[in-house]
Amino acid sequence: MPCTSNTTPARAADALTATDAAGESVSCSTCRANCCRLEVLLITDTGVPERFVEVDRWGGMTMARLDDGWCAALDRSTMLCTVYDRRPWICREFEMGGHECLAERD
Repeated sequence: MPCTSNTTPARAADALTATDAAGESVSCSTCRANCCRLEVLLITDTGVPERFVEVDRWGGMTMARLDDGWCAALDRSTMLCTVYDRRPWICREFEMGGHECLAERD
């Protein structure tokens, strides 16, 4: 199941039964959006608005991060992605409750 830090009201993924090292259930309602602190390389065009894209000195594109280290597209008040429908490929592939997710939560 992909990371569901999204702006959609439906929270069907809440039924996910994965638990983190502290025994906390991993679901949309308990998501800490830890994956939104990782560097996200843009390797495919999904339509991410340019204001959320940074270009490094070699021409590589990444999701912009603000001074606090969080993705610039993350709404800090809700911890939901403001570009969920246009999020990068790697964000689409990051599995909520998967190995990488649980490792980031720890």
